[in-house]
Amino acid sequence: MSTAAGLIHGVDPSTPVIVGVGQAAERLDDADYAALGEADLAARAVSASFADTGAPAAVAAGVDVVAAVRSFEKSSPASHSPFGRPDNMPRAVAARTGMDPARAIEEVTGGQSPQHLVNEFGAEIAAGRAETVVLLGAEVMSTVRHALTSTGAHPDYTENVGGQLEDRGFGIAGMISVDEVKHGLVQPTPQYALLENARRHARGESREEYARGMGQLFAPLTDVAARNPFAAAPRAMTPAELTTPGDDNRVVAVPYTRRLIARDHVNQAAAVVLMSVRAATAAGVDPAKWVFLHGHADAVELPLMARPDLAQAPASVAAVRAALDMAGADADDLAAFDLYSCFPIAVSVVADALGLAADDPRGLSATGGLPYFGGPGNNYSMHGIAEIVARVRREPGTLGLVTANGGMLSKLSAGIYSTTPAPWRPPTSPQLQAELDRAERVPLCRFPDGPAVIESYTVLDPGTDRVSGLVIGRTSDGARFLAAAEPGDPALFERLLGADDPIGTTVWARSTPARNFVTVDEATMDRLRPRRTVGFADEYDDLVVRRDGHLLEVTINRPESRNALSARTNDELDAVFDAYFADPDLWVAILTGAGDKAFSSGNDLAASAGTGGLATPANGFGGLTSRRRKPKPIIAAVNGYALGGGLEVALACHVIVADEAASFGLPEVKVGLVAAAGGLVRLPRVIPPAVARDMILTGRKLSAEQALDYGLVSRIAPRGGVLDVARAVAAEILAASPTSVQASIAVMTDADANADTVGAVTDSLSILDRVLVSSDTREGITAFLQKREPRWTGR
Repeated sequence: MSTAAGLIHGVDPSTPVIVGVGQAAERLDDADYAALGEADLAARAVSASFADTGAPAAVAAGVDVVAAVRSFEKSSPASHSPFGRPDNMPRAVAARTGMDPARAIEEVTGGQSPQHLVNEFGAEIAAGRAETVVLLGAEVMSTVRHALTSTGAHPDYTENVGGQLEDRGFGIAGMISVDEVKHGLVQPTPQYALLENARRHARGESREEYARGMGQLFAPLTDVAARNPFAAAPRAMTPAELTTPGDDNRVVAVPYTRRLIARDHVNQAAAVVLMSVRAATAAGVDPAKWVFLHGHADAVELPLMARPDLAQAPASVAAVRAALDMAGADADDLAAFDLYSCFPIAVSVVADALGLAADDPRGLSATGGLPYFGGPGNNYSMHGIAEIVARVRREPGTLGLVTANGGMLSKLSAGIYSTTPAPWRPPTSPQLQAELDRAERVPLCRFPDGPAVIESYTVLDPGTDRVSGLVIGRTSDGARFLAAAEPGDPALFERLLGADDPIGTTVWARSTPARNFVTVDEATMDRLRPRRTVGFADEYDDLVVRRDGHLLEVTINRPESRNALSARTNDELDAVFDAYFADPDLWVAILTGAGDKAFSSGNDLAASAGTGGLATPANGFGGLTSRRRKPKPIIAAVNGYALGGGLEVALACHVIVADEAASFGLPEVKVGLVAAAGGLVRLPRVIPPAVARDMILTGRKLSAEQALDYGLVSRIAPRGGVLDVARAVAAEILAASPTSVQASIAVMTDADANADTVGAVTDSLSILDRVLVSSDTREGITAFLQKREPRWTGR
């Protein structure tokens, strides 16, 4: 060993190198199948990676960081562990394999994780903040699913390990949206199908041509998987076998048959050992084992519904090109690839950019790909790295590329590996991401109504009684929306499944509180989902509605739930306020809650559980919080709690009066939510911003007296008398000209949107053009001169 000029074997001692890789797997039909849990299977992979170093004991003793890829059982708020799991996976595996790390980490969700961790901890080692890092991951979904259907004893993988753990959380922000959840677009298969169909259309290919291309792309992967001892489905198949629908190869989501999508029914684990050259040398690891990271990059794509082109993945392509540029290489210099292959488009977007053909003799996957080797959740690319490391060791001096994809082509991490020594190169990903973030976003329409054009689509489970369809469309002004295919419109499904390309054809969109729908035309929509008639119903389930001359009184009648709003309550309030604003004989409305406990305690989480609290009308919570125009006054008579959404509804009213026992608050942060129905925006505009921030960030409540002092309410009523005070305020408003009242509301609304005070004042003068020619102005002046009460008409 030479240390001349601070070098070891001619390499800077802080240079990170991969010195060991290991994999483990078990299949249900293996003779030695042991139904291992995640920690035990991961321990097998880690032990294999230590053995691969040639100095297992010395390497294990020096580990200072263990980072675990997050398993699917912990990948989202909806995931769970039916048979328990260790409370600290990295340390559970460490205890089984002779490690005692100072730092344990559980990475965020996403298939980019393995390569991202290599990139991250390569930098940590190069900076001297770590010496030996073990990266690991495991999935035992096959065992868990088998046990769930078994009548025998169930395993218990619960393990209380304790100790330090840096849990990085889900990290899925931007990978799923409210609109996608509302429309059931939460699984990868339909998400990728929408992208795949957009790509097919962009290429101008028929369904048959595109299916043939997907089969030709993936058939070589099956050959690789057939030779891989760790593969879950080691069987070579032809393109036709992959794409021809049949009893054992049903169409899951157009254009995918079952054999074209990632297989997560696996028990697989993999591990990678990263060391500094200094630590590897001290541990006695043979330099022939060292594999250097010549290039690396991480990039994040725009959210699905904001992307300029659904057929492209610019972040994925940019990350690969950045890694190649760092390595000083191009595609022709690469000897081996493992392109992430959960669905064909994940391979295609990178292969197209690199000019790679489906039958490239180098092969596009070193493992056999996620549908055939297996897709062990977020950890697949740890196997890809292991295979590429083994490949470049067998062919010293060659370069191998790994691409690791997370979400809906949402995150991509790339790495280029070789045994040829190379210095650590600092990441260029921040500059790359800044450039990607400058891309123009497509505007989103959450509540489309009217003619639209199909931009992409998929049909799930065609030919079954579970068939459903999803459409991404564009409105006439270019905004993008997501909608369900109306299940009662067979003509639409015939179009989506027919020989002609439905993309670019016209449909009719209509929004509902739960989700948006599309049909072939307006007449079909009117027949299947007729527009709600504007007017008052004879009775309501959750409201008491009373009119008294020009006054409308609306009472939320759910005292058993403190007048919390369910989806039905929201819908009824929306309809009532539509009717109120449309009725020329109604000039003032009062909104209150039944009983003396609450005006409204906000969203009824129990009643909204099935919709995740997302089924609110286009006009927002209570039919008010997102309503752009409220041309006639609404008085909120707060008779108790106005909490969360209840306060947000009150804030959307023009006047708030309160019972002396009332209280006001936004407690969302205490239950893991945010006041996104207007509280975050309106409250700081109504009361002193410092007080608003205090309330929003702590959940602090204000008493009625405090609310009056801060200007949130205008009057306080004695206990039990808030409705009397509200009626008195209404009478005062009714004594004024309704034309003037409504004109004043219009000016105040416009002024709220105008930051220029002088400009707002100047603009407000135009309202006189309407007021001065009204009969109310003439009547008001005449009554004043005649010394009598005016008789307003509202015209």
